Amino acid sequence: MKPDWDKLMTAFKGSETTLIADVDCTAGGKDLCQAHGVNGYPSLKHGDPNSMEDYQGGRDFKSLKKFADDLKPKCSPFNLDLCEGEEKTKIAELLDMSVSKLDEQIAEKEKEVETAEATFKTELDKLQKNYEKLNKEKEDTIAKVKSSGLGLMKSVKAKLAKGSKAARDDL
Repeated sequence: MKPDWDKLMTAFKGSETTLIADVDCTAGGKDLCQAHGVNGYPSLKHGDPNSMEDYQGGRDFKSLKKFADDLKPKCSPFNLDLCEGEEKTKIAELLDMSVSKLDEQIAEKEKEVETAEATFKTELDKLQKNYEKLNKEKEDTIAKVKSSGLGLMKSVKAKLAKGSKAARDDL
């Protein structure tokens, strides 16, 4: 993916509206990566620098380029001229709040995200344990069936299928 990403950075070099960059999360960019919730590498993010979103598309140059070509500035407190209706009203409401009230609401929303992630992890762990249990039961059953003579039965059937009417006579 790195060569395609480098090619994409070159294609958008000097763009007034789109920044394509990479950050080394193991060195000087560690704090930036932590601030944006980067946990695995490579992670692709897009959007408002204050509220980055995960990129979920293809990772080849063609897919990345198509996605980047479609990126445009969005409504935000920094681009109010791009806002309309509900978005503008919501931003106005938020701008009227105190910083402490915004901090409180941000903390509540982040807690909801953390709770959702914790629930997902807990349930995924349960699924993993159930999968391991079911897989062991399956493997044990298969081993028991095979050791009970399945292979011998198949071998006898093959001998009979070859038309050996005297198969019993060989005993």
